[in-house]
Amino acid sequence: CKFYTNPPSNPTQGLKRPRNETGNKVTVVLGAQWGDEGKGKVVDLLATESDLVCRCQGGNNAGHTVVVEGTEYDFHLLPSGIINPKSICVIGNGVVIHLPGLFEEAENNEKKGLKGWEKRLIVSDRAHLVFDFHQVVDGIQETQRQATEGKMTSVNHFHSIGPTYASKASRIGLRVCDLLGDFKEFSTKFKNLVEQYQSMYSSLTVDTESQLKKLKEYGERLRPMVRDGVYYMYEALHGPPKKILVEGANAALLDIDFGTYPFVTSSNCTVGGACTGLGIPPLNIGEVYGVSKAYTTRVGIGAFPTEQLNVTGELLQTRGHEVGVTTGRKRRCGWLDLVILRYAHMINGFTAIALTKLDILDVLDEIKVGVAYKINGKRIPHFPADMELLHKVEVEYETFPGWKSDTSAARKWNNLPQKAQNYIRFVENHIGVPIKWVGVGKSRECMIQMF
Repeated sequence: CKFYTNPPSNPTQGLKRPRNETGNKVTVVLGAQWGDEGKGKVVDLLATESDLVCRCQGGNNAGHTVVVEGTEYDFHLLPSGIINPKSICVIGNGVVIHLPGLFEEAENNEKKGLKGWEKRLIVSDRAHLVFDFHQVVDGIQETQRQATEGKMTSVNHFHSIGPTYASKASRIGLRVCDLLGDFKEFSTKFKNLVEQYQSMYSSLTVDTESQLKKLKEYGERLRPMVRDGVYYMYEALHGPPKKILVEGANAALLDIDFGTYPFVTSSNCTVGGACTGLGIPPLNIGEVYGVSKAYTTRVGIGAFPTEQLNVTGELLQTRGHEVGVTTGRKRRCGWLDLVILRYAHMINGFTAIALTKLDILDVLDEIKVGVAYKINGKRIPHFPADMELLHKVEVEYETFPGWKSDTSAARKWNNLPQKAQNYIRFVENHIGVPIKWVGVGKSRECMIQMF
């Protein structure tokens, strides 16, 4: 070694090793389609045995529904694992937080039976804040886009996610640590931020003093929950053995870099977001579970190759109660698309899949699965980045006979009809990832575990 006259025989000699050298492994749950796949249900299932459940990105544009003992809980900012009274839940630095929305969500779920959440919630001091005027700006921007382009590009439906991430990327955003620090300094920064937006949007009006008064109150409510997120996660990873679960929001096809841009959200909802949104090294990522419906849905406009604008699509929408938890919009419905599942697997490296809502297909005479895309009659080997091209693809389908029987009472693999088993095995073999769970209903008891 030419840089050392006397290189040490052991280069790490004298270095203090972490208490847990390799660190605890983190299990990550991610959407594999366009969202609304049932991630909350899978997280709820895994959270019963988890010490820590973390959100890593997104904001109150997420919508996770969890059914426990017949009670339906809706979560947008709170990790779904908050239902488990033994779990500590973390909102990481990659999440953008609307404080009024956070407390309103908690209070609504308290009325349904959620208890002790404020003592089990940790909020990173590096998380950015969403303000009410961000929501107004989101609406103004969409109105302008519709006027010039005749279409809506946001999947957030005026939940202020895009403008908040824009503030963050422009380095003018405000974080939790700002709010809990010198409030006089925070007030100055807040007013400057408002003025910057008002210079861009002349119709924007903000009652600055009223907003600051409310923010100060929310900040004091939040203060007991706030920690340095990086150090908290490091201690969790390298301390005593823990089961740590990361709950992704949105889904692979909505990722800002890998999704069907521009019809995407504003954060990284693929596996990399778990690292950057919580400060977790890639070495500590363990299992990565992708969640997919047994068919496909998406909210809003944008290319959707397997969409069924017919009686089948209407049946899936009706039977599946396909209405957005967050937006209230009807979801577009179509056949399962294995091209997008393979693409999501390429990005995320899924170690297993949860296939949800199989029971919705129970009444169909035949079931189709999209297996490839064609352009001008020739298969294309990739998922197109160009949305105009994606609009033009012809889908190649495999057709399966329907099982025409009720699967909602099935609790074991052997309880499923043979034709349903054949459908599941085909999906599994085609994407090259084992299916670990099959969902046949709303509650956690309706998740059939395969291995």
